[in-house]
Amino acid sequence: MSYPIGEVIPSIKALLMENNRLILQAPPGAGKSTILPWQLLNEPWLAGKKIIMLEPRRIATKSVAVRMSDLLSEKVGQTIGYRIRFEQVVSRATRCEVVTEGILTRMIQDDNALEDVGLVIFDEFHERSLHADLALALCCEIQQIVRPDLRIIVMSATLDTANVSAMLKDAPTITSTGRQFPVVVKYVAMEKDLPLVTAVARAVRRALTEQKGDLLVFLPGAGEIARVQGALEQDGVDARVHALYGALPFDKQQEAILPDRSGNRKIVLATSIAETSLTIQGITTVVDSGYSRVPRFDPRSGLTRLDTVRVTKDAADQRAGRSGRLGPGVCYRLWSEPVQHMLLPSRQPEILEADLAPLLLELFNWGITNAEAIGWVT
Repeated sequence: MSYPIGEVIPSIKALLMENNRLILQAPPGAGKSTILPWQLLNEPWLAGKKIIMLEPRRIATKSVAVRMSDLLSEKVGQTIGYRIRFEQVVSRATRCEVVTEGILTRMIQDDNALEDVGLVIFDEFHERSLHADLALALCCEIQQIVRPDLRIIVMSATLDTANVSAMLKDAPTITSTGRQFPVVVKYVAMEKDLPLVTAVARAVRRALTEQKGDLLVFLPGAGEIARVQGALEQDGVDARVHALYGALPFDKQQEAILPDRSGNRKIVLATSIAETSLTIQGITTVVDSGYSRVPRFDPRSGLTRLDTVRVTKDAADQRAGRSGRLGPGVCYRLWSEPVQHMLLPSRQPEILEADLAPLLLELFNWGITNAEAIGWVT
């Protein structure tokens, strides 16, 4: 098997024979999302039951299911299927379902024992969404109370494995190497008072001149993407410009992910959606604005708002690594080295910043009236 994950799959299978919990740490490009699930379908402990794999975003959910189906020379909905909000492609033959995190919570509410599920995989767990934390806590409860045969795998590229392992009763950890080439980082600090959109467009034009191959540009949100796309197209850049964010139609997302059919250079303007799970083919250069948009709950108003914040070190490293998936890459960071040293090491778990009323309602619906009675990572 050409993917790095192939080297540790025998160890994973051996550990899952004796353990019902496992942590897998593997960087982007290792093949953990697209190779591991279907490699476990014939394991004896699965006993013909389904595998459910959680992805933090809809685009990753569909793309991973499509990729796995391609590797099995099948159509989506046969062995591999997916479920997202308002859309599902599954059949009676489906044995591995890729789902968004909120879908698993609904499945647990409908079937408190997950009777037809033998393995739940939490992919990209380092993003620490509220839904992922809740689903992991509920799956551990199911495991302890009625389903000791249910297996749980927590997977991540960057993760506080010690903290998660403690929550999972010292679950064994396996580390896989990735397929990563060296990346040269260039710090291009923005001029004071220069608008972000202008600075990014300028850096993209510079990267197009200095580098070869396709560009991946990280921006906070769809508004900035639209303005940068307009500026680049108005300048007549010698490349196709594509947007990539969650609300786009799937066919538009695929246009951004797949190589240009005419062989033109490509510029992909993306939100943090492109940090993990997705491999955008042809990317050799990353331009990172240094910002992302995150939801924050305001207890004074009772509302959740979107804040634009500085990227964290782990996210910046993942963004830069996107340029080194296929060969040596280059990353232009629109901040200075001193600013780099001041970045927070990792993102805050959503459970520390979100409105917890929906979480409590889910717990009450499941029969838990004391939130502290079950285990949490945070």
